[in-house]
Amino acid sequence: MSDRIVIYQKPTCSKCRATLSLLKESGAEFESINYYETLLTTDKIRELIQKLGIPVRDLLRKDEPSAGNLSAATDDEIIKAMVENPDLIQRPIVVRGSKARLCRPPENVMELLK
Repeated sequence: MSDRIVIYQKPTCSKCRATLSLLKESGAEFESINYYETLLTTDKIRELIQKLGIPVRDLLRKDEPSAGNLSAATDDEIIKAMVENPDLIQRPIVVRGSKARLCRPPENVMELLK
């Protein structure tokens, strides 16, 4: 697999920092995007969900206080809430080509480095 690697992360997140360390140790070239500075659009979140191959609700950080308001929300409403409040997005997300992994635990990134 020779596709570019991109990690969507939050610098203060311990899982993000651990995943970044694994990427650096692997020697792979990658781009790091702090999605609090470069906000994700609705289209980008949909693309990530498709590459992850998961339901929208699996990308939602259910332990965030504002996630409680989304228990009866539609997928579109959840994505809109994620765009408006990046804390609602599970992290880190690593993409390589047409595949992506939610790196919780960080070692999940290794699946994309094979």
